[in-house]
Amino acid sequence: MTRVDETLPPCPECSSDLTYEMGALLACPLCAHEWSNEPADDEQDQETVVKDAFGTVLNDGDTISIIKDLKVKGQSLSIKVGTKVRNIRLSDPVDGHDIDCKVDGFGFMQLKSSVVKKV
Repeated sequence: MTRVDETLPPCPECSSDLTYEMGALLACPLCAHEWSNEPADDEQDQETVVKDAFGTVLNDGDTISIIKDLKVKGQSLSIKVGTKVRNIRLSDPVDGHDIDCKVDGFGFMQLKSSVVKKV
């Protein structure tokens, strides 16, 4: 069973605090869910991968192309299909906008990776 100085996490399925060790696994007596207490190797150092609308992985410094007209708040003009944007920077997503860039004629802005393709 458990050691006195160790506390086990609650069940991820039903949030019960009655979890117990069963060999290398943890188990819940209420919902019978079994799981590993060790984080997977890919979860420890997982870095977010940003992909364009066609599934191509994007990296800092890439050149992209806009695949649909984008209305810009506060301006009467829109960014047209085919506009190329150079030297993008990937950022933590803010409302789905995960690309920081400078669009010629519009200035600095954030774009969603779902509206671009890698050139």
